[in-house]
Amino acid sequence: MTDTIATDTLVDWITRFRDAVADKRDWLTELDSAIGDADHGSNMTRGMAAVVDKLDAGAPATADELLKSVGMTLVSSVGGASGPLYGTLFLRMGMTAGAVSELDAAALAAALRAGLDGIVARGKAEAGDKTMFDAMNPAVDAFDAAIAGGADISSAARAAADAAAAGRDATLPLVARKGRASYLGERSAGHLDPGAASTAILFDTLAAAIAGSS
Repeated sequence: MTDTIATDTLVDWITRFRDAVADKRDWLTELDSAIGDADHGSNMTRGMAAVVDKLDAGAPATADELLKSVGMTLVSSVGGASGPLYGTLFLRMGMTAGAVSELDAAALAAALRAGLDGIVARGKAEAGDKTMFDAMNPAVDAFDAAIAGGADISSAARAAADAAAAGRDATLPLVARKGRASYLGERSAGHLDPGAASTAILFDTLAAAIAGSS
């Protein structure tokens, strides 16, 4: 049973996310071309490459500095709405994580919740708006519920990933109420939200990294 995750696992998570975003770049671009600026795939690929390049040059030893480094790099290197939103997610996680080399279940749950709260504060999104919130909110709730039910971090992370994927899929019929997609009105229905899609990748790679460390 995995009870804690070390900063090495966080680095592995970020690296896996970079690789997965690059692998899904064309798909994310296709999703964004339908209801956005067609740049989500390229922006996230470029931003995550910059993040990992910086970590490769010297990753911080504590969770707070590591996560804040990720956030600051994303804010400075990713265009569009995704840079500030993902940047805020990681910055808020870092502010909550503390100067520790390992995170237990409660600490990771608190960091994820802080990241979600940061996204809400910046983007003002609510459930059903057809944004990344629609994937992240159920993911964080599922993680909390799994931990409360006695699951270890690995099982809780997989539950969160499954919830994020379901949240992503649930954006398909929604009419966008936020962002550029909202300009399309009813025509935004029938398309997955690209931010929710990349958020599902974020949680899937978190679960994979934690499973790989156990």
